[in-house]
Amino acid sequence: EVNVQQFIMNGDNNMDIKLGFVGTGNMGSALIKSLVKANFLPTEKISMFDVDKNKMNRLKAETGIDYFGSAKELVQWSDIIILAVKPNILKNVLEELKSEIDQNKVIVSFAVGIPVSFYEDILGTDKKIVRSMPNTPAMVGEGMTLICHNKNVTELELSIVKKMFDCAGKCEYLSENLMSEVTALTGSSPAYVFMFIEALADGAVLSGIPRDMAYRLAAQAVLGSAKMVLETGLHPGVLKDQVCSPGGTTIEAVNALEKNGFRYTIMDAMNECTKKARLIGESYKIK
Repeated sequence: EVNVQQFIMNGDNNMDIKLGFVGTGNMGSALIKSLVKANFLPTEKISMFDVDKNKMNRLKAETGIDYFGSAKELVQWSDIIILAVKPNILKNVLEELKSEIDQNKVIVSFAVGIPVSFYEDILGTDKKIVRSMPNTPAMVGEGMTLICHNKNVTELELSIVKKMFDCAGKCEYLSENLMSEVTALTGSSPAYVFMFIEALADGAVLSGIPRDMAYRLAAQAVLGSAKMVLETGLHPGVLKDQVCSPGGTTIEAVNALEKNGFRYTIMDAMNECTKKARLIGESYKIK
């Protein structure tokens, strides 16, 4: 067995490690596809298990990644185990696999809202736990993932996990006490953006623009605007001001948005989302 702390890194992401995915839903399969596309590891170094064999066969046909017949076999084989399962079944999965998880294996979980202490309570405080919060744009290689970890995870192991998530977009470290707070900003925000795109398209259709074209134009406008924030480094307010000519059309629209509480509505929605995330996290804390 390869000790995770003895990873061999020979240049471009050529690491002597084995990754195992427990669960191949939207997020699990998105990350597998991204890793294969980025040539993060040879395909024989990545494997998976899912209760749905059809899902695994489809993913195998698409990526060349093979699978194990049971989650236990997969975990025995893996150095890093990605738990891409829903929070409601996580406890059962951990209980089933804990006998196969030693202190050299790294556990990376996708489950939203569940604290590191929950994993330690089931697996033991000597285990290596990374808690992550990816989002659905990872499915198109533009995800934003936040990760935190317990004291057992080494800097090298953490850098490997970060590189793994970077293959599906961007990844940053965050203190665990802010993981619930950031849910509204990265985990849930794609839903608000999709609603915004839908509303833009509805407004365009009201003006007579065909529906299919309206969605394309709205989505591209949002994509381009986001890219301007990231690439120019300018404050969003400065970029907004550049579009608003005195007495022009855009400032009329901005005026209407402000009159109807656009910013407050977004902030209020985020606040409600954060409250719910905290509530979920509290329910999983050790009593």
